Amino acid sequence: PPLLPVVGRGPLRGGLRDRRLAEAVGALNMERGQWASWQIRVERWRVVLGRDAAKGHQELVVQFTVKHEEQEFSFCGGGYIKLLGSDFDQVQFGGDTPYKIMFGPDLCGYDVARIHTIFNWQGQNLLRNPDIGLDYDDKNSFTHVYTLVVKPDNTYAVYFDLKEKASGSLHEHWDFPNKTRDDPADKKPKDWVDTKRIDDPAKKKPADWADEERIRDPEAVKPSEWDDDEDGEWEVPMIDNPKYKGAWFPEKIDNPEYKGEWRAKQLDNPDYVEEVHAYDDIGAVGFELWTVNKGSIFDNILVCDSFEHAKAVGEKLKTSFEGEKEAKKAWQKANGKDVDDEAPPGGEDDPEGPMEDAYGEHEPREDL
Repeated sequence: PPLLPVVGRGPLRGGLRDRRLAEAVGALNMERGQWASWQIRVERWRVVLGRDAAKGHQELVVQFTVKHEEQEFSFCGGGYIKLLGSDFDQVQFGGDTPYKIMFGPDLCGYDVARIHTIFNWQGQNLLRNPDIGLDYDDKNSFTHVYTLVVKPDNTYAVYFDLKEKASGSLHEHWDFPNKTRDDPADKKPKDWVDTKRIDDPAKKKPADWADEERIRDPEAVKPSEWDDDEDGEWEVPMIDNPKYKGAWFPEKIDNPEYKGEWRAKQLDNPDYVEEVHAYDDIGAVGFELWTVNKGSIFDNILVCDSFEHAKAVGEKLKTSFEGEKEAKKAWQKANGKDVDDEAPPGGEDDPEGPMEDAYGEHEPREDL
């Protein structure tokens, strides 16, 4: 058939961690979406595709929905899917399992809001530079559709609710081997000037410029009852300098000796590969997530070779989710909650602030 089958037309739900979810395409027929059931933990789910999804001459499209449902105080966690080789070990599936592509949202308070798109190239996980950012209003508790399209002409597109968030060349935004490389024998000349702006040598700090913020009080007098032996050596107290003007900086001017940014001579790169879009084996999908919050729902997983088909599926999904906001407002009103559909809180007002866990900064981790 012209399209690869839909994986997960029926949603997934439950706290399943090590249970095999399916043995064939279309076997995901649980009642509701797969639900992250615990706080501060790693969640794992996986499913085997009916046949290899990697076709070098076709588009590769990955699409799924995510709903981060519980965001009472703040949200911090991943929501990304992994495309796996057909030879992966289902029983041992986890953070160390190699993957082909990792794609989906990564959110944490105010500071982290991006759509991860990571390609594995010859054993290295290549992150997009820069990140694909999400807007503040994108971070809420409603269902959203995430779509990745990888095209045979080595370009890509990423969509959020079918609206384009990023597109372009795979070579431009990921560290695939470049077409050329620096000549190791070419060195920057010692007299090369690459400082574009310099201090104006004609400008000098005025003699009367006061840059001391605090000074000794010139009117202070040592108290007559002060006893150096008992009270120690008396010091003149400090006061704010009434003449203080702030730090002085010379004006900047264009450097007349500036030659521009130096670049080494370029040689052909023997490691360059033009065709980087194709993967020789994609036989399964999986979720390996680190999250602080429970209640995230993953559903409507689609792997196919046509963006037009994915778009048609996505449009129907968006229509089915249109009632979520009104349903939430009705529930809040019925339960005495503030009627609010804003993005999740976080940042300075968050009592715990942005999540910096045992991994340090909230960066993509090898165990995800």
